Amino acid sequence: MKLYEKLVGDIEQLVAQGVLLPGERIPSVRQTSQQHKLSITTVLRAYVKLESMGVIESRPQSGYFVRPRADGDAQPADLCLQASQPSTVPAEVHVSRLVLSTLRSIGLHDAIPLGSPYPDPALFPWERINQYASAVARRNRDWSVTDDLPPGNPQLIREIARRYLENGLAVDPDEIIVTVGATEAINLCLQAVAKPGDTIAVESPTFYAMLLAVERLGMKVVEVSTDPYDGIRIEALADIMARQPIAAVMVMPNFQNPLGFQMSDQRKRALVQLLEQHEVPAIENGVYNELYYGDAHPSSLKSYDRKGLVLHCSSFSKSLSAAQRVGWALAGRYRSKVEELKFLNTLTTSSFPQLAIAEYLQNDGYEQHLRRTRKAYAQQARIMAAAVLRFFPAGTKVSQPQGGYVLWVELPGNVDSMQLYRRALECKITVGPGRMFSVSQAYKHCIRLNYSYPWSVDVEQAIILLGKLITEFL
Repeated sequence: MKLYEKLVGDIEQLVAQGVLLPGERIPSVRQTSQQHKLSITTVLRAYVKLESMGVIESRPQSGYFVRPRADGDAQPADLCLQASQPSTVPAEVHVSRLVLSTLRSIGLHDAIPLGSPYPDPALFPWERINQYASAVARRNRDWSVTDDLPPGNPQLIREIARRYLENGLAVDPDEIIVTVGATEAINLCLQAVAKPGDTIAVESPTFYAMLLAVERLGMKVVEVSTDPYDGIRIEALADIMARQPIAAVMVMPNFQNPLGFQMSDQRKRALVQLLEQHEVPAIENGVYNELYYGDAHPSSLKSYDRKGLVLHCSSFSKSLSAAQRVGWALAGRYRSKVEELKFLNTLTTSSFPQLAIAEYLQNDGYEQHLRRTRKAYAQQARIMAAAVLRFFPAGTKVSQPQGGYVLWVELPGNVDSMQLYRRALECKITVGPGRMFSVSQAYKHCIRLNYSYPWSVDVEQAIILLGKLITEFL
């Protein structure tokens, strides 16, 4: 096979797998020449061939793009993940030991971090933030703990409020309470609206940080049927609320971890209306809201809240800096209680990270950083999904994340993800076992994969090896 023919085949396959989408620009002739160590003449010949095949098209002074599909062209096959059907009986939560042991394994040296819940720090502007932190430290040698008592640093609060306004939501700065990451915000909000023994409604599967908060406070959960593309089934939640007392609902409407869906505005509005009818508060986890793949910033439940029942939690840990543990809560009618609990639990959030992030937001290119990050994640999501479907056994199903950086994988047959997790760990590969995301055994055949790290030979080989390990269980 000639070199240009191999390049034609490679690009054609990437288009067929959905790694390169219709209308998306492909690397320039010069870039491809350098990346593949081919002559410019060879690359040009390949591109001309692809254009004649109708795979790509050239645009004057713009480059080469994947040819848009005609109306009659077939769309990619539906991956057919089904809505969950969990038990509606309240259950105690016991996931902390499993989560802790799994998170500890991620720190193993040389392990491929496919199971990590944290984004690749390489994309973060950590050098700039560290520079701001150093400057803040030099200017404020006599800083006192009383300077940043709750609700938090006024400069940071102002920047957070400004950011919400830029994205279409006007919030009262006085409602914002700065916390040690979103995890503390979630814990404080849950403690403000419920008491030990109460039942909390959650998505199924749900992000384990939500379950840990419930476990820590001695509460129970009832899991609600959740559609992998549309989010929590409002009808199922309404039925549960009609039959048993629910103290609060915990949800991630945008780019839920682990499914990655984005609820429509219509469904968000309907969910808030249901909660208002029953006077039930909602704790909304919005940590991935900035990591959308679409054209516009998604709305939040908070956008439709008229009675102060939505307690919106977020942080900069997933979008800007995982090392600087800075989050916040928009606590609605429970603001005073959350502020009091913040004081009683951790007193303050460290001053220097607050000011460093505030100055970065004010003076640097946060939006530019986010655009780069979103573009990278969107591309890597397509690559990861295509690789999983290619190298995992037949019958494997994957989610279609609309934002964030995690992929949910439903494995065929009776594959036990905990056994897979242990076998993969022996091979220096980490995965997120599905059992972390539920109080039942419903997702023991599922795993969560992190695609925030750049695609590489090592990552590809890890996916190939995982596919072989899974086959051994069938």
